[in-house]
Amino acid sequence: MSGIAVAGAGLVGKRHLAAIRQAGLTIHSIIDPAPHTVAIAETLGVRHYNDLRDALADKPDGVVLATPNTLHTEGALTCIAEKVPVLIEKPITTDLDGAMRIVEAAETAGIPVLVGHHRRHLPVVSAAKARVDAGALGTLVAAHAMFWLAKPDSYFETDWHRAEGAGPTFLNLIHDIDLLRYLLGEIMTVRAVETNQIRGNPVEDACAALVTFENGVICTIQISDVIVAPWSFEFSAHDNPAYPPTDQNALWIGGTLASLALPRGEEWSDGGKRDWWQPIHRTTLLRAAADPLIAQMQNFDAVIKREAEPICPASEGMKSLAALVAIKTAARTGEIVVPLA
Repeated sequence: MSGIAVAGAGLVGKRHLAAIRQAGLTIHSIIDPAPHTVAIAETLGVRHYNDLRDALADKPDGVVLATPNTLHTEGALTCIAEKVPVLIEKPITTDLDGAMRIVEAAETAGIPVLVGHHRRHLPVVSAAKARVDAGALGTLVAAHAMFWLAKPDSYFETDWHRAEGAGPTFLNLIHDIDLLRYLLGEIMTVRAVETNQIRGNPVEDACAALVTFENGVICTIQISDVIVAPWSFEFSAHDNPAYPPTDQNALWIGGTLASLALPRGEEWSDGGKRDWWQPIHRTTLLRAAADPLIAQMQNFDAVIKREAEPICPASEGMKSLAALVAIKTAARTGEIVVPLA
């Protein structure tokens, strides 16, 4: 095994580099044209390349694409053409045409392509999915997801963070949408509004959406990166040491027999009485304990070795992107939109 190359040595790329080492795997190289990334490669004792094609010529076993979202399509297609498996940091890309090209190219070439929706690897999410699939919540009725936090001004000194294809909808809500799809099934329609009134950047700083699922569930979503608040998976899942932890939930699922609150893994039930006069009790599911990026990297390694299937293949990433594109379209047009994928 020659190791896994990481394209893009920014905030997320550095976490992938750490995950590779913590999973007991080998870093092939760092690919990034920024001059300061040469020092990162030297510190890790690995090769450095300015261009993805140069790195692919040295035959890595796989590539993690942690580049800006707008570069995902070109990077993924380049890896597929060279028959190198690739893990694309979410979202799969910024437009459905690009996502479809990636999925079709991967299927034609028989090359595995994964998308980095790492929350699927959280133990508490697996436990919640098992409860939902077993019918423990009864008939599902409604859900709610929140992402409220405040990104510092320095975050937006990076040009692409202010440009189309960035913003909290693409960068952050994509996680919640993928998790909702994973737990609740496919999305049928979306309505949405968004605003950029606080920062005035070309991208939104707040968005709200109403989503209906094919199984009849209705879901409300609130997302903003200008609100000082503790309600986001980033803070409450305790899976990223970069964020100060809180003990709050950020996603709720309600059914006719019980409800779930994540990521604290709280299941609330009155024992099937369905009576508001009766006591309601809380049971705590398995909490998140391990870094999901490490589990994701272990899955990538197993996929490269043809020992496992992707937890989140490109086709799933495309469907989550389709829901995001629908939300952006609904916010722009004011219409009810059906995801196209």
